[in-house]
Amino acid sequence: MKQKAKILAVLIAGGLSLLGTAGGVVYASAQGDRQSSSEAALIKQGQWVFRFDTFGDQIKWTDQLHMDKVIGGDPAMGLPGVSPATALAVGLKVDVDALPASIQQGILNGSINLKDPAVTVALLKLNAVVGLQGTVRSANGVDQLTQVGVTCALCHSTVDNSFAPGIGHRLDGWPNRQLNPGAIIALSPALTAAQKAQLNSWGPGKYDPRWNLDGLNTPTVIPPAYGLKGVHRVVFTGESPNLSYWNRYVAVTQMGGQGVFSDPRIGTHLDPRTVGLLPGWKPGVSVANGSKDMVSAALPALQAYQLSIAAPPPPAGSFDPAAARAGKVVFREAGCAGCHSGAALTDANVRLHPPTATPAPDKLYAYRSATGMWRTSPLHGLWQHPPYFHDGSAATLADVVAMYDKKLNLKLTPRQQSDLVQYLKSL
Repeated sequence: MKQKAKILAVLIAGGLSLLGTAGGVVYASAQGDRQSSSEAALIKQGQWVFRFDTFGDQIKWTDQLHMDKVIGGDPAMGLPGVSPATALAVGLKVDVDALPASIQQGILNGSINLKDPAVTVALLKLNAVVGLQGTVRSANGVDQLTQVGVTCALCHSTVDNSFAPGIGHRLDGWPNRQLNPGAIIALSPALTAAQKAQLNSWGPGKYDPRWNLDGLNTPTVIPPAYGLKGVHRVVFTGESPNLSYWNRYVAVTQMGGQGVFSDPRIGTHLDPRTVGLLPGWKPGVSVANGSKDMVSAALPALQAYQLSIAAPPPPAGSFDPAAARAGKVVFREAGCAGCHSGAALTDANVRLHPPTATPAPDKLYAYRSATGMWRTSPLHGLWQHPPYFHDGSAATLADVVAMYDKKLNLKLTPRQQSDLVQYLKSL
């Protein structure tokens, strides 16, 4: 116990100093108009981190949750394994560029059985499952999955479905709104029935990045990781002026990577009488995993890569240009530009907003954060990631407009609302 406390103290001391330096320096350099060769190399390294670095989180997904046995199967534990068909059904994606031609052909002609869990192990051996890293070893001629971990790409990448539904070329930064992380995690035999019920309540495209810290249950939609260059506060609640803060938070407290995260502000806005808080809960978060830091060194490159990902332009023919031009006028005259301002269409660099500012039903999530406030979301690429608002309470952009019209008493006509929707689709 004393040894663990000593390791925790050392990691916290080192981690906090890196949190304040490496992240901020990289953020500044990533904003430069000209990209040096060293910056290009950093971005390339960051792409690898984003796609393939688990930060040593196998200690959580394998050692604690036993997801290697869930995926690969273990008759002794009553686990049949997870087939590719099942994996695709819960939103996991396959990188077609990692599949040899013979495998591609076998999937197309049906000679490869996508209902066989052994095929999932084979795909992991090929490093073809987006966001999962598996260690596969052969025993008596049979491949066995011995370790599994997750990467940033699990939630923040998808594929273009160019080969088949769920199989295609990677689209980094695009939120995987088909992924059902709660249902996947709930397969672990290490969790209680209550934990599994909470996880299964989230549904596709949602994740609660604080559920294991305070016990509450207000999942958010998985946000995009593109279009963030020049935006200083990058998450729903605007915790920090750089991405490295949130990357560290997720890597350590959610992915289970080996390293440290500490922030005494988190939860200080919560009423301690809030129903559902874990027994003995106190504000502030301090988490240290493992005996070495496998997170901090990766943060500069990871942030550089994420900031290099541009928001995707709207598909040709996906909006009415004339209506969009009229909608832009409505956007300005209705006051939308008061918060959605600047090049990124957000005022996040200058202010945050109180929990009551959103028309979304859920307000509690903001109180669970370090700020107790909301950041105005950037709007570029908005067409790509329904549903909207942090809680996904608006299924369409028309719903977004209608909810704001009601909350702010804008009294927009149906035509104005329709034009405004077309403008939002054009961004």
